[in-house]
Amino acid sequence: MSHSHEKVEKNVGLMAILIAVAVSFGGIAEIVPLMFQAEAIKPLPGVKPYPPLELAGREIYIREGCYNCHSQMVRTLRFETERYGHYSLAGESVYDRPFQWGSKRTGPDLARVGGRYSDDWHRVHLINPRDLVPESNMPGFPWLAENKVDGALVRSKMQALKTLGDPYSQADIDGAVDAVADKTELDALVAYLQGLGKHAPRGG
Repeated sequence: MSHSHEKVEKNVGLMAILIAVAVSFGGIAEIVPLMFQAEAIKPLPGVKPYPPLELAGREIYIREGCYNCHSQMVRTLRFETERYGHYSLAGESVYDRPFQWGSKRTGPDLARVGGRYSDDWHRVHLINPRDLVPESNMPGFPWLAENKVDGALVRSKMQALKTLGDPYSQADIDGAVDAVADKTELDALVAYLQGLGKHAPRGG
């Protein structure tokens, strides 16, 4: 036994292969159960795939890097639930690809921001945050009010998500272009923000 152990220690190539095998088995043992767990997660009551305008807003949110400063995950800590509301549940994010969880915050968490402010408040805040929060270091996004939502792109995104398993009907996909017609990217981002947390459990 000691001889074989010594043989492994002196053969760098063999040791590398055995380490890779051990790490692979360990990784499989951790990942496979999570894959089955992910399949078992059901949407919370009321949670459905994003409608076209909110989906467009979510893509803009990601494109503009909003996730770099805002998480969408209320942790199970008391000071978080007292500030933001019920802690985040996986069933809220089943249609998020990729999900926007995380704990890095320069600005506040947005998981429960829907309905806290008016549409007009969001519009002013997104164009120039310091008009509402003088000490804010958030950049403004005035170009969103000028750019129109690309309906064909939204429709393609919905078709791709349907392929991945999101339960969009063909009528949903066919109506996407009309649903975002004449809407600006600012309209879309506000719609997305106003939808965040609307189906979350109430209370901490």
